[in-house]
Amino acid sequence: MADQLSKVFAALSDPIRRDMVARLSAADATVSELAEPYEVSVQAVSKHLKVLEDSGLVSRTREAQRRPVHLEGDVFDLMTKWIERYQQQAEQRYQRLDAVLEQMDADEDEPRARRGA
Repeated sequence: MADQLSKVFAALSDPIRRDMVARLSAADATVSELAEPYEVSVQAVSKHLKVLEDSGLVSRTREAQRRPVHLEGDVFDLMTKWIERYQQQAEQRYQRLDAVLEQMDADEDEPRARRGA
C-alpha cells in the first residue's frame, strides 16, 4: 500500500475520517474542534488525523498557539482522475452493450416484418 491513491482510499475507509474530511471541507479546525462530536478521546482523533495526514488528505499548520488542520484539495484531483478513468471505461462498455442489444432487437424484428408483408 505504498502508492498515495491506496493510502487515500484506506484513510477514507473509516467513517470518522470521512466525516472529518467532510467537516474540513467547510473550514479548517483544530484537533479539539474535530474531536467534539465524537465519543472518542482527543488522542484517538489525533491518530485518525495522522492517517489522513500520511495519505496527503490533510496538513497541519501553526498559527500562534493554534495548529489548525487543513484539507488538501490536490489529493481529490488524483482520486477524481482515477475514478473518471474507470467511469469512462464502464460507460464505453454499456454503450457497446446497448449497440448489441439494439442490433439483436432489429434482427428479431426483421423476420416479423417479412412475415407480415
